Amino acid sequence: MSRILYRSLLKRSLRIDAFRQRFSFSSASYTPPYLICGASKDSGTLVFTNLGNSEVVTSKKRVPSELLEASGTIGAAHGWVGTLKDGVLSLHDNLNPNASDSNPKQILLPPLLTLPDCQTEVVANVAMSSSSPEDDECVVAVKFSGPQLSLCRPAHDPNWTNIRVTDHSFFSSRVIFSKRDQMFTLLASGGHHTGSWDLHKHKDNPKLQKLNFQNLPAFTKIIANLIDSSYITEHLVESSAGITYLVKWYVHSTVDDDTRDVKTKGLVVFRLDQEGNAFYTNDIGDVNIFISKNEPFCLSASSYHDLEPNTVFLVDSDEFGFINLSESANTSNVSASLSFKAPYLIPPQKLNHGLYLGN
Repeated sequence: MSRILYRSLLKRSLRIDAFRQRFSFSSASYTPPYLICGASKDSGTLVFTNLGNSEVVTSKKRVPSELLEASGTIGAAHGWVGTLKDGVLSLHDNLNPNASDSNPKQILLPPLLTLPDCQTEVVANVAMSSSSPEDDECVVAVKFSGPQLSLCRPAHDPNWTNIRVTDHSFFSSRVIFSKRDQMFTLLASGGHHTGSWDLHKHKDNPKLQKLNFQNLPAFTKIIANLIDSSYITEHLVESSAGITYLVKWYVHSTVDDDTRDVKTKGLVVFRLDQEGNAFYTNDIGDVNIFISKNEPFCLSASSYHDLEPNTVFLVDSDEFGFINLSESANTSNVSASLSFKAPYLIPPQKLNHGLYLGN
């Protein structure tokens, strides 16, 4: 879509006064988070939004059209977007505004091996243990729909380590990497327990943890306003301080004359401790949470002076916006007026000083 349309969306769905100052960093070495908007119709180059100052930027980076098709990508982590073709998964940095314009990278991973009674064509998501698959110790995880979870270290091992997940409640789960635990974690459907795996002692024997929900009276009062939601998606995300959050995203969906209308009804957030207690909260303090087709991530709002604390940013194929958790699940800042074929929020990247971030 056009630059003008995206600018119009941001003026409607973001609190512009929170972003009006010129972008500034607590550290000049990292970029702000980005929203991927698509490609310019005129030049075919990447269009993104700097969420630090709400400016829509058309870069010089040309993007292969297949990476902006609805079925062209399978997920992303740390700005590396995954594709799957003929049983081979590749990671691309084409949608990372901070990567090279003239020399985009494509990392070919080993051919996938499908475990018996599993499938490797439908992918839930991709996660990584570090910011680049080129890092020596980076582990890439792919969670498929069904029992298979596959891990590999691209810089060291030419093969996948394939794990059969036996608990059916993990079959539709998305995977995240926990830096605190140094493990890949799945949240069971319904959010009642988690399972964690690594390439060492927990490869065949996952670490399981039951979640004990606390502060339920406050949670019950909030949820009463969301009971007409059509479906819930559940997301784990870990902050840089090692705090894990469980985000329940309530969405209402209707179909009328073959047109699908999707609207976010609200969010419910729990803070998890290391004993498995899940505390309902509407105050995550200085934290921002970013949920998209990219592996979820957190930022400290005070590190990016134009971001509003206690806020969750959301994007999927039908919606973009944010919710401040102190406003009792207020969804007025989530717009369902756009379609995103590549619904990615990209986390901060080490700054390429030749990059134009916008005014």
